[in-house]
Amino acid sequence: MKCAIVTGGSRGIGKAICLKIAEEHQYHLLINYHSNEKAALETLQEVRALGGTGEILKFDVANADEVQKVLTDWTEKNKEAIVEVVVNNAGITSDGLFMWMTQKDWSSVINTSLNGFYNVTQFFINQLLRNRYGRIVNIVSVSGLKGTPGQTNYSAAKAGIIGATKALAQEIAKRNVTVNAVAPGFIETEMTDDLDKKELVKLIPANRFGKAEEVADLVSFLVSKKSSYITGEVININGGIYS
Repeated sequence: MKCAIVTGGSRGIGKAICLKIAEEHQYHLLINYHSNEKAALETLQEVRALGGTGEILKFDVANADEVQKVLTDWTEKNKEAIVEVVVNNAGITSDGLFMWMTQKDWSSVINTSLNGFYNVTQFFINQLLRNRYGRIVNIVSVSGLKGTPGQTNYSAAKAGIIGATKALAQEIAKRNVTVNAVAPGFIETEMTDDLDKKELVKLIPANRFGKAEEVADLVSFLVSKKSSYITGEVININGGIYS
């Protein structure tokens, strides 16, 4: 059984990625979620409706012990399973000006995005290398490339993953394991519901917010065999806002 894991897979971009992988690839999906079991089950139902298979896995990517325990339990119960695809999508925001940013606001965002990438990828890396095939895709952000005021913590976390993507890609390219990052701009999800869209659209050359499905299309290509000579890249998907 060949598998793909998507962290933060129950909603928004993560959900769209799960559905696109179910539609276009033959992977058994591991849909990770942290708190919203109802949304995770709905995503699983939609995956099955598309003819895919999957299951939900509850853990907080920022909690190293929990990640280790849940994934070890799953691996022991599924000894024949091979995880070929790791999509690190889980992330949170806790916006505010740096001068008023609390230690908690800083740490929680860094822990979820950056340490979450480490905790999940580190668990699967040996298997990917042993099998001499794999695809790691990290969902970052335009904030990690250009920095966004009011998001020093989020920009730092995503920039950190961008650096890790480039370094890890060089370490493991010989084993036919690629590592790439996808950097969305403004995408219509729950995370952007509270933003002033009318004002922000004026900044976007494409004159609209992107759709989660458009990000998922790009990720689907990167987890396919067609992308085998692309590694260490950060691919922008932002309607021209940062080009």
